[in-house]
Amino acid sequence: MSKKSKCPNFWGKNILIILIVIGFYIGGRSIFEAKIQKIEANLAEFSIEEILGNRLPIVQGNSLLSASNYSNPVQVVRKIKVIVTAYSSSPFETDDNPYITAAGTLVREGVVANNLLPFGTKIRIPEIYGDKVFVVEDRMHWKKGYYHVDIWFPSYWQALNFGSKRAYIEMLEG
Repeated sequence: MSKKSKCPNFWGKNILIILIVIGFYIGGRSIFEAKIQKIEANLAEFSIEEILGNRLPIVQGNSLLSASNYSNPVQVVRKIKVIVTAYSSSPFETDDNPYITAAGTLVREGVVANNLLPFGTKIRIPEIYGDKVFVVEDRMHWKKGYYHVDIWFPSYWQALNFGSKRAYIEMLEG
């Protein structure tokens, strides 16, 4: 009489596990690719004018609202102590279209949000950025109050790494 081996079928179980892992990988990947294709198809239906809603301000014929004016020397009108934080165009941090400011312009380097100052007000934050000029073109949640400035960053992680700082802002004339 021959004895059967009591050793489990080692290779059979491992191959089964490998096949299950490969199946999950291929199945998950195809679902992910299908979602990307659906998003791309939805975006292809719209023109840039429909997405932005023709809300870009035209200032002089074909020029857009500039972030700063280097031709005229600037004068500091007033200094205010504020809390300075950062934000990005992440959908969970913004309202409506994350790439359009409350002033109707596209977000870009040098844009800040503030609830006190009118749109177009030029400011500096010398303790943090030296002579760099920022322009108020966005608003924040009303609970943030008036003495809070939010600087726009291109990525969520850059904004998160900026943190929160107390500093003086200089409101500029001209």
